[in-house]
Amino acid sequence: MKIATILGTRPEIIKMAPIIDEISIRDINQIVLHTGQHYDKEMSDNFFRDLEIPTPDYNIHVGSGTHGNQTGLMMKGIEEILIDEKPDIVLVQGDTNAVLAGALVASKLHIAIGHVEAGLRSFDMTMPEEVNRRVADVTSTMYFIPTEQSAINLLAEGFSRKDMFITGNTVVDACFRHLEIAKKRGFEDDSLNDLDIENMENILTLTMHRAENVDVKERVTNIIGAIKELDEMNIIFPIHPRTKNTLENFGLFDELNNLPHVHIVKPIGYLDFLLLTSKSTLILTDSGGLQEEAITLDIPALTLRYNTERPETVTAGGNILVGSDKEAIIDNARKILYDKEFADRMKNAQNPYGKGNSAKSTVDAIEKYYSKGLLDIKAPEEVMGSFTRKMASIHEDIIVSDFEKNENALIRMVFDGQKMCFPSDNLNLNGMMITYDKY
Repeated sequence: MKIATILGTRPEIIKMAPIIDEISIRDINQIVLHTGQHYDKEMSDNFFRDLEIPTPDYNIHVGSGTHGNQTGLMMKGIEEILIDEKPDIVLVQGDTNAVLAGALVASKLHIAIGHVEAGLRSFDMTMPEEVNRRVADVTSTMYFIPTEQSAINLLAEGFSRKDMFITGNTVVDACFRHLEIAKKRGFEDDSLNDLDIENMENILTLTMHRAENVDVKERVTNIIGAIKELDEMNIIFPIHPRTKNTLENFGLFDELNNLPHVHIVKPIGYLDFLLLTSKSTLILTDSGGLQEEAITLDIPALTLRYNTERPETVTAGGNILVGSDKEAIIDNARKILYDKEFADRMKNAQNPYGKGNSAKSTVDAIEKYYSKGLLDIKAPEEVMGSFTRKMASIHEDIIVSDFEKNENALIRMVFDGQKMCFPSDNLNLNGMMITYDKY
């Protein structure tokens, strides 16, 4: 078996590192393909070396560009490599343009696709990430899903539960793996060492880069207004170059930079940032991945967004959506700082993304599919049979797998009277309402 893994951005490299490790441990033939859409030094050999993973076998070096231009260049490069290498399955992770390009190319070449972190939905089609993740799911053969809620998203869109694997999120594996590396190294960035982070109290780590925040003057002004008032905290702000330019254009940067409690630093490396996160009192962010990392490291998060494709972090209690509401930001930040019971509830929120065995579960499933020949993408050899969509209320003790066998059916959705449930093989259906396909 040969597995091809496609990487494009820093979060993909971070989250796929544990899976690349697991594939290597099992001595499975693998190739790693980097699209090179992040082309600076940190995104190249140094970053892979820092994370103690092998340098990619291929780098397409597409660089930055418009969505269409970048995706087109990726597709061309990926296609040439996949035709030559002929992998049994292509793994893509998340929702970047690399995911879109890899999924489209592999599907056209009739190569099985495994979507790691499948099923996330913000339901905001103005986000390019939402388009990318939906397209990837449409083309995939196997779905490696972080939570039951994400699996239910896929069920609601008509995908078969037979191809879904609730593995947890590799962000947990990655956080544990990479934090150990970071602790061994300590802070390497001079700006963080100059701040003496190790002895600093009440750290609020801020990240802000999304266009819906930084490009809208009213929103970014509200957020900066909250930052200015939270002077009882040490605010560490690794600033994205685009965010810095926008703040300067709006006349906000100089005032913010002169505040004694705000420490603006250049973008810092992942390991330094992970170590900073672990030492923070709270995180204020509009990043998707950081919402996951915060709850994994037991750090309360306030998210500068009005929706999230990580709703499980909110439901679990470790994350609060505050949008760009100045008062909501200030009130919740101070509750975390001064209300120990409130802060402890957020810190102790159960991590919805698992315990750190996602990589093992993912590779286990791939090996099982390969052994059964389920990675072979072939044209149908039989005329399609008809089926009827039905709904039923179950009033007997019967598990999902037995019901499907007895009825020659595929269960689509399960409702227990309060919430939707994932129809795992051993789920007892007594008292449930179900929808299913009868063949």
